[in-house]
Amino acid sequence: MIVEDGVWIPRGLSRNDPERIRTWQQLTDYVEEVGFLPLFANGVRGFSAEEHVASGYWWTGDRDNDPWEWREIIAAEKRVAYGKFFDRKAGFISLSWLPYFANFRRDGYDFDSRYEDGLADRREKKIMDMLTGRDKDGDTVFSDIRILSTDLKKQGGFGKGHEKNFPGITTGLQMQTYLVITGFERRVNKRGEEFGMPVSILQPPETVWGYETVTSAYGETPAESRSRIVNRIRERYPDAPEGEIRKLIGKG
Repeated sequence: MIVEDGVWIPRGLSRNDPERIRTWQQLTDYVEEVGFLPLFANGVRGFSAEEHVASGYWWTGDRDNDPWEWREIIAAEKRVAYGKFFDRKAGFISLSWLPYFANFRRDGYDFDSRYEDGLADRREKKIMDMLTGRDKDGDTVFSDIRILSTDLKKQGGFGKGHEKNFPGITTGLQMQTYLVITGFERRVNKRGEEFGMPVSILQPPETVWGYETVTSAYGETPAESRSRIVNRIRERYPDAPEGEIRKLIGKG
């Protein structure tokens, strides 16, 4: 997006353009075709959902046409992964490419191993422990724990006078693919009435698609997985600047 006089103006296509993506199903299909896709335009021309949808529907609240609404539907459908995966900004990864991102971004570490080696923050562990269980041997169990991110923040002791930087910690865990966004729900007051804007639900991808699926690329080196990802971008976008690729994907 570009900013003019303090107003965000989406890039994209006209409503009458026959090439534009018209539904959330078509956008999901396109993500599966490409493999992975940032939500918003970036330094690689054409490498975003924004540039393939109509520019005039953003933030209209029209669930049939608004790409901002589509991201909620796609996250809940779980045909592809949604989260802050690209330069700490939102995007999608197909299930065929998620294992390569997990292997590269995690550098071959499950979260517990990362923490034991001193590579994870205790605040990260606090959040991960709230979203996973333990079996009788103390090993991680990926049970279907669903907590609104606002409640996760509160229950984790984040906020004024307590733990700091909840958004930064959860974004970092998404960048490392330890967490994905699996839906959005509105909060409920004491009378059982919904209020406010929809709030994200964060879960480990293993909870949704299984440990074996998410870690199926652990057999190759993280560098090999990164090369696959970078080569896919070069294949689809041969004019992509190397600096922009590194910015979006990571240095490795």
